[in-house]
Amino acid sequence: MPAVQLGREEARRIAIRAQRLDAERPDDLVGLVERLTFLQLDPTAAIAPSADLIAWSRIGSTYRPTQLQQAIEVDHTLWEHKAQDESKSPPIAMVRPISDLGLHLAEMAAGVRFERPRQWLEANESFRQDVLARLRDAGPLLSRDVPDTSTVPWVSTGWTHNQNVTRMLEFLVARGEVATAGRIGRQRTFDLAERVYPAGIETVPLEEARRIRDQRRLTSLGISRPVMVGDAGVTAAVEGSGLEWRVDPDALDQPFTGRTALLSPFDRLIHDRIRAREIFEYEYLLEMYKPAAKRRWGYFALPILHDDRLVGKLDAIADRKAGILRITAIHEDVPFSRAMTADVRREIEALAGWLGLEVAG
Repeated sequence: MPAVQLGREEARRIAIRAQRLDAERPDDLVGLVERLTFLQLDPTAAIAPSADLIAWSRIGSTYRPTQLQQAIEVDHTLWEHKAQDESKSPPIAMVRPISDLGLHLAEMAAGVRFERPRQWLEANESFRQDVLARLRDAGPLLSRDVPDTSTVPWVSTGWTHNQNVTRMLEFLVARGEVATAGRIGRQRTFDLAERVYPAGIETVPLEEARRIRDQRRLTSLGISRPVMVGDAGVTAAVEGSGLEWRVDPDALDQPFTGRTALLSPFDRLIHDRIRAREIFEYEYLLEMYKPAAKRRWGYFALPILHDDRLVGKLDAIADRKAGILRITAIHEDVPFSRAMTADVRREIEALAGWLGLEVAG
């Protein structure tokens, strides 16, 4: 028998509290990222970049994107990182708290794990040394300012084909030799990691780091499938679900007050489609890669959270030239009461105000 039996309502509330989407809003960006473990970076700005939209949905309209830039580039309380888990397509870019850097250094130092990138790096050792020397002499630099002296080009069927400097920089970031130093517009600048990361960060041994990261991830999710968090927490069963779950025991039996929130399509509350279906009975798919005629909810539809339920999707786009937040549709997964409708409209107005736009539609 599982250690914990949960009703769907309690499972939902655990997940919402863990993601700081209940009524008790956080007021500090770095503290929020420490709780969430990361903010995903995505350049799509149909409404706002994902990292900013995720921070706004928690903190509210006192959050400003300049706070994220300040934390990364000036205060160095946050750092940019890309997962090593994707060898054929661009890995996920994210911002993590600098307090977690030591949990990643051992894995970074172990090098790129996939055979093809590893062979490419070995074949381009002189290129690697050239890149490091160029950064040492003139960094931080944009990728376009780093000469391509590769011996063997990077071969791909995707956009990375022959993008040799970009691939080398990405792999060196993954290995902890190079780091993102800042941005000029949307383009990253790179420098030697030793000049970007604070001195004195201790490397946590690999297996211990993985265990701590699993626990940190579960704390941020509240409840998760084991594939996401390993053996962290305790085993749980959720009413109506035949799957095995892991739950953070510290998240059990806590008070809950909900609120209404508009979420990024990349929000961690809905990122695991299986969890969203099993716990929230919610279906969602980001449709910006679909032809317009095949979209059900919209190009960049925002999931709508109300109290402890995911209740719909907002199809909207920020038309900055016209100065409006254009509302195409509000898709109701469940019939909205008058109170729900009013709460959703208030949140739309708050989003528009934060963006400096007027609501249209």
